[in-house]
Amino acid sequence: QVADRGARLHREWEVSYQRWRQSHPDRAALLDRLLARELPPDLSSALPVFDAGTSIATRAASGKVINAIASVMPEFWGGSADLAESNNTTIEGGLSFLPTGAGGRDSSPYGRVIHFGIREHAMGAILNGIALEGLTRPFGGTFLVFSDYMRGSVRLAALMQTSVVYVWTHDSVGLGEDGPTHQPIEHLWSLRGIPGLAIARPCDGNETAQVWLEALRRATPTGLILSRQGLPVIDRATHAAASEVVRGAYTLAEASGTPRAIIIATGSEVQVALAARDILESGGTPTRVVSAPCLEWFDDQDSAYRNAVLPQDGAVRVAVEAGATYGWWKYVGSDGGVVGIDHFGASADGALLLKEFGITADAVVECVRSLLARKGSS
Repeated sequence: QVADRGARLHREWEVSYQRWRQSHPDRAALLDRLLARELPPDLSSALPVFDAGTSIATRAASGKVINAIASVMPEFWGGSADLAESNNTTIEGGLSFLPTGAGGRDSSPYGRVIHFGIREHAMGAILNGIALEGLTRPFGGTFLVFSDYMRGSVRLAALMQTSVVYVWTHDSVGLGEDGPTHQPIEHLWSLRGIPGLAIARPCDGNETAQVWLEALRRATPTGLILSRQGLPVIDRATHAAASEVVRGAYTLAEASGTPRAIIIATGSEVQVALAARDILESGGTPTRVVSAPCLEWFDDQDSAYRNAVLPQDGAVRVAVEAGATYGWWKYVGSDGGVVGIDHFGASADGALLLKEFGITADAVVECVRSLLARKGSS
């Protein structure tokens, strides 16, 4: 009798479901796409394109990308651990995910803006729960330095391979006067050390858009590392396309001849690398610049590609990143060099701190020339 009743109820449900599909074809198509774990076909074309010659913080670029994604992905939602204005995580017009009337006129159980409160670990756990349900794509933001407070839930996201995106802003001493308590140093390599977690630090607005797109395509946990300060938008007519971020690292600016030096950089330091390249090229040293927003994605590439971008012999390799240096030796080799910061920051203007701590084109040039001189004498 139980089996008969269950079969009858299932038949009745199926009739009702088919009736709903016929009455709501758009919603049925959306459900089919969500169940298939597919992205909207127009997602890529919906992303903003940032004009060369302008300047925008990658956190601000991310905010524009979030709203562009939200316009074509109704399943996309998220918020911040009480730092929405700083993280640029608010979906405009998305309403607050709260019981109707609980938080004012914009409260709705169908809201797309989640107010997590100052609870980074809880935010990470909530994001995991949402992602495990499977039909929606959540994101959550805070300052990069506060990723320490949610490390347990981030580790579980990596373990379970949940489709979560973390928006971690204020990514270096370049954030300025908030001082060493808020300035990440060890955080990039600490997070890169978590198996199954991708860490992506884009260098400009267009890399930011493409990193978001790739994170959604991969549907595995990804941390976006974004700047507080404005960064120049690179001219892609004279440099490689931003879509190359799918490979994790790529040749952004090629050497004028066979490279004698390769400079690897992420985020805000890509501009430092490009400036160093100009100095070296003008002095007769052919120099390649590699933008490496996501080393995990780069490690996923086949050896032929990795060796083409970072050949194991010939050119000296130098990495520059405004943070701890210890993980870079895998990519520059024992004969390479790293320009970074292996001490805590200070409270001062961000640009002044970067100069004071040696994150400059001159420091990169000096490192390259020192390595070339050593190589020539060996």
